[in-house]
Amino acid sequence: MTEYRLFDAEYKFACLVWDHEPINSTELVRLSRTELGWKKSTTYTVLRKLCERGILKNEEATVTAVVKKEEVQKYESQKVVEKAFSGSLPQFLTAFLGEKKLSEEEAEELKRIIEEATQ
Repeated sequence: MTEYRLFDAEYKFACLVWDHEPINSTELVRLSRTELGWKKSTTYTVLRKLCERGILKNEEATVTAVVKKEEVQKYESQKVVEKAFSGSLPQFLTAFLGEKKLSEEEAEELKRIIEEATQ
């Protein structure tokens, strides 16, 4: 499994890119200031680090994602299940749902997902 671990601040920053890509780096600085409260130097530091790790790219002042949001979400969720539930998806779902009741639509969607995963 490819390493797509993002710290919380990095994830929020990457979400700005995912939601607005392709985005001009100047506009990304402005968005980071208003949405995250970051200074220009912080924005460029995090951008550089995520580019070095192959998550984002910045070419000619245009920032785009190399790794899609869904890939990072998949990685992060698999790591949680592995670490906290010894890889047991049923244990994870039991803990996640707790006393929560699923709607009929949610239950049908989960059934569909399980059926597709077992074929």
